[in-house]
Amino acid sequence: MKAKKDVVDVGTIRQKLGLNQQQFWARLGVTQSGGSRYENGRNMPRPVQELVRLVYVENIDIKKIKREDMDVIEYLRTAKPGLLKELKKEAKATPKK
Repeated sequence: MKAKKDVVDVGTIRQKLGLNQQQFWARLGVTQSGGSRYENGRNMPRPVQELVRLVYVENIDIKKIKREDMDVIEYLRTAKPGLLKELKKEAKATPKK
């Protein structure tokens, strides 16, 4: 049997950030009413979960991500996984500006 993944309590994350539902969910392109349903127990689709993780856990500004960036990452992931691993390692070791 597979272990169930930990469910992220987005309401708690939102409250810790001091954001209202409109502010929190708008950054993800989700309506306030949709976000409210997720906070009250409705199943959150995997893409929305990933957006929450990217924006509020990894602190990534999704407005700066371009489709071509994702295409390159996907290419590296499938065709050159060793190179992707090496690049990730180098990126972690490089001081942030």
